Amino acid sequence: MNVKLLLLLLALFVFASPIFAAAATGTPEGSYHWVAITSGFSMAIASAGCGLAQAKATAAAAEGMGRNPGASAAIRFALLLGLVLIESLALYTLVIIFAKVV
Repeated sequence: MNVKLLLLLLALFVFASPIFAAAATGTPEGSYHWVAITSGFSMAIASAGCGLAQAKATAAAAEGMGRNPGASAAIRFALLLGLVLIESLALYTLVIIFAKVV
């Protein structure tokens, strides 16, 4: 099954490569409005992913502190470090959007 999937993906990439080599039609200014639209979608996807990851991390930390109150300081530190790294994804996405759109 995995070999079939690998061969299917390989064939897809081989047959799709002429599409990426096609000459550009139209002016770059004509397709610039798509950058703003896709930027909004990318920020929405990044925010949704961060929200789900933060909710899962917080729930796991609360459960861990409930099971082992003696280790709550270490769990809290790991939670805060994890939340900072998760939130950085949304901030990096926001910075890239501002750099590309503005």
